[in-house]
Amino acid sequence: MSEIQNNEEEVKSKDYEDVCYICRRPESVTGPMIHIQGDICICSDCMQKTFDAMNSSGGMNLGDMFNMNIGKMPNISMINLADLQGAIPQSQKLKKKKPKEKKEAPVLDIHSIPAPHKIKASLDEYVVGQEHAKKVMSVAVYNHYKRVMSDDRDGVEIEKSNMLMIGPTGSGKTYLVKTLARLLDVPLAITDATSLTEAGYIGDDIESVVSKLLAAADNDVERAEHGIIFIDEIDKIAKKRNANQRDVSGESVQQGMLKLLEGAEIEVPVGASSKNAMVPMTTVDTRNILFICGGAFPDLDEIIKERLNKAASIGFKSDLKDKYDNDENLLCQVTVEDVRKFGMIPEFLGRLPILFSLEALTEDMLVKILSEPKNAILKQYQKLLAMDEVDLVFDEGALHAIARQAKEKKVGARALRAIIEEFMLDIMYEIPKDDNIGRVTITEDYVEKKGGPLIQMRGVASIEQSAGI
Repeated sequence: MSEIQNNEEEVKSKDYEDVCYICRRPESVTGPMIHIQGDICICSDCMQKTFDAMNSSGGMNLGDMFNMNIGKMPNISMINLADLQGAIPQSQKLKKKKPKEKKEAPVLDIHSIPAPHKIKASLDEYVVGQEHAKKVMSVAVYNHYKRVMSDDRDGVEIEKSNMLMIGPTGSGKTYLVKTLARLLDVPLAITDATSLTEAGYIGDDIESVVSKLLAAADNDVERAEHGIIFIDEIDKIAKKRNANQRDVSGESVQQGMLKLLEGAEIEVPVGASSKNAMVPMTTVDTRNILFICGGAFPDLDEIIKERLNKAASIGFKSDLKDKYDNDENLLCQVTVEDVRKFGMIPEFLGRLPILFSLEALTEDMLVKILSEPKNAILKQYQKLLAMDEVDLVFDEGALHAIARQAKEKKVGARALRAIIEEFMLDIMYEIPKDDNIGRVTITEDYVEKKGGPLIQMRGVASIEQSAGI
């Protein structure tokens, strides 16, 4: 067994190139490495500089060492090799790039990418509602990967289809992107913009979002360059109203992301979120990386409402000022100008050409979310109780009662799990005690704390427990 593991490790190590312990450059840049004890690699330049510093009169000549075919350096007494054990972890080793041919074959094939209607059909299995959003994302992703596979020999270069997704909290922004990346089998990095700051300040550098994608691609640069980056909470880097203090996490971050979104070669740290002298660096081209930005944009509805009311606010035909107060889908009428007023700079919005909104979840949509998707919440609890050989059934009234309570909390679909967990606690605690219980039916009265669930014993008619289990 150990021999098989050793062989697998040897094959895996051949796919990755060594990194100099001192200058952190990979072997493809420095040339052959010198290996010393503790699996530590040092490039010839750094080793020669070390010898030159040790002996200013001339030092050793590493060229003679290579001519003598000395593959490994002997033990060096001046270095405490015990301190350097495991200096470069596997997460900081770069995967070797394949040698480029004159006519490089495309990494992706047009036949391997599903058509937009197939992408949407797969999203329908997991995401309830949001028909417009699913259609927009399906077309944008399909066009993006067609762009990756196209050539510009005819002089026509297709622009990137980066997206800006706006929707209330809990409406499924992150879930949509996760499902999409799983369907396409491409690397996905999900990060939030709240931790991003201008270079030189405490927080993550802007390049850290690409570093996370590289880690998701197992440090394979070529695979990472065709991945998807989802930047959540993008509304948190809007321009700040107070201009008296330096805005290190707002407009400056937007300006720093411009070249990232448009496409450029970015130096990113490998296996770390920030740059420092002890982390190897590599170059990633972001031209073929799809960026999806999402955010709840609180108070954006007030800006939209102000624009809509301004059209006819005086005269006999003017609209009432409270006309849009109860409109839950006001965000669907958003324009680029509204987002600019919110605090996003025009240059940033220009690099996100596709702007769309998600609908607020209605009571009927919440009921469908509970039971219809492949991994619906109710199916998860039914599976848990099925392991105890108990059937779990929900009345139609109970589903609507759960949806009503979730609607009142105003946090979208995230409220559903908390509500179910509250009234399922006693049931999941007591059921393993009694092997005679065959079925539990959750009623509307039990959800609203007016009664108890229906308990059916094995081979016995159902009885109602008025005080609960």
